[in-house]
Parts: sequence; structure tokens; C-alpha cells
Amino acid sequence: MKTTPVTKADLERSVLAVPPLARKADLALDVEANRALIRYLQDGGVSTIMYGGNANFYSLGVFDYAETVESIAGLVAENTWVIPSIGPDFGKAMDQAKILRNLTFPTCMILPLAFPATAAGAARGVAKVVERFGKPLIAYLKAENYLEPEDIKSLVQDGLLCGIKYAVVRKDPLADHYLDRLIELVGTDIVISGIGERPAIDHLRHFGLAGFTSGSVCVAPRLATGLLTALKQGDYEEAMMIRKAFLPLEDLRDAFSPMRVLHEAVTLAGIADMGPMLPMLSNIDSPAQIKAISTIARHLRKRDAEFATVRDAPAARAVAL
Repeated sequence: MKTTPVTKADLERSVLAVPPLARKADLALDVEANRALIRYLQDGGVSTIMYGGNANFYSLGVFDYAETVESIAGLVAENTWVIPSIGPDFGKAMDQAKILRNLTFPTCMILPLAFPATAAGAARGVAKVVERFGKPLIAYLKAENYLEPEDIKSLVQDGLLCGIKYAVVRKDPLADHYLDRLIELVGTDIVISGIGERPAIDHLRHFGLAGFTSGSVCVAPRLATGLLTALKQGDYEEAMMIRKAFLPLEDLRDAFSPMRVLHEAVTLAGIADMGPMLPMLSNIDSPAQIKAISTIARHLRKRDAEFATVRDAPAARAVAL
């Protein structure tokens, strides 16, 4: 596992996969299922894995935290970067940061707290958590009122942040005054697009963000890696062509639940059995929704395999997509 300090190159080198976390019927970690998903991602070109919302780290306690993150770290390749999450509340973040301080993770992501929180209080909390952790954090921005851009600038200037996952959903990703202001104050080197493939092209092409996170990469890692490569090369026509493959699954995630749909999609695509979700969430049990997820997830995995076989032949790749 990568243990060196975080750099801009680290944020750029891979799609940042945000996978679910597999559990057995008794809610214990399913090591082999998690290993299978990690290997599938790594074989598809992914070398950064972030465990956050899709893995339901929101509900992960303190008692089993060290066991969980150490288990994940033991499953990845030597050059793979694992980013665990902490929080979202201040007390749990402080306790988990103390645990991580004694481990070799170069950073972690602090989950956003919607209530009870204020922007000034969140900024002060982030600073306190960094002091406890001893290393800079990745901030997760899901709403404009979580942290003010001016507070983020101060945190960056003080060396307290090494990354910003930007995930404020907009009807039009190009019309984003908050992101404009954030970039004006902190630049783009440590800001990544945090809402999957749908806004990734606009975020990287027009705003110049360093990279993007993805949940659907867990079903189609070669396609997601191909999308990142196309964006780096400025081939926006290819990038848009690749993105189309992800939209049916992203539509289902938006319609039913991003976390729950992805959890089932990984299982139904035949990649790894994710098992039960950690409370307070529950697995999808609607037969109609399960059928839709299965059909789309299997089709996306098939297209991922086809893309891998023709990635060096543009004409054939266009047909596959």
C-alpha cells in the first residue's frame, strides 16, 4: 500500500474508486469478497481506492475501526493508495484520527456533517482533527454551507488539507459559482470531482480539476480508466462516448439510492458478493429494481470487457461503445 505523502500526481494518476464494503450475514467483514473487488479494480487500471459513503463508513464505529482499515490495507497491491474515511461527527472523527495516527495511511477523508454543524465550526473541527491525526486530510464537500471557500483557503494555506473532494450536485455543472470561488482561492491542484462520471468531463475540461471519483468504476474499471485517459489527452469526443456507457447505471443510482444501487450492482454483475449493508441502511429488495440493476450492471460489465479487448483500436472501440 502507498504510504508516502500525498502529491498532485497521486490525485491525477488514477480514477479514485469509491467502492462498497462487503460483509457476511453476521455483518463481519467478508475478506475474500473485498479482495475480489479490489483485484478487479486493480486489474482494470485503478490504483486509488477511497472508502467513504458507498462503504457506509458513516456508520462505522470506533471499536472495530482499526480492524476494518487494516484489513483493507492488507488486501491491496504495493502501489495502491487506500484512503479511509473518518467522522462525520467531531467526537468520532477525533477518536478515529487517533487510531489512524498509529497506522501508515498518508491521509484520510473527513466525512461531511450536515447537522448539527456550522461552516465556522466545521473549519475549526477539521483543524482539530488534523492536529490529532498528524497529517493533512481530504475534505469532502457535498453542500455549499458545509465549509466556506475562505475557510478552505485558510486550511490549505496552513497545510491542513491535501485534497478536496468536490461533490455539490448542480443541474448544470458548468454553472457553479461556489466552485468558481473555490478555485479562485485554492487553485485546482488538490481539487477532484467527486460525483462520478456524469459531471467529470465538465469538471476536468472546463474547471481543470485534478481527477474524479467513481462508484460505477467498480463495475467497469477499464472504461472509467479509459475516460480519465481521454480527458488527460484532451480527447473529449472519446470521453463523451465512454461516459454514455455509465449513464444507465448512474440514472438508477440517482433514482433509487447511489449507495444501495452500487452495492447491489457489484453483486449482480458477478464481481463479488457484497452481502448485507451495514445498518442503518438496508439492501434493495424490490424485485423490479433488482431486475433493472442486474440487467444494466451486467451489460456495463460486458461493455467493460469489450472495451479492454479493443482499447488499442479506435474504430473497434467506437463500435464497442
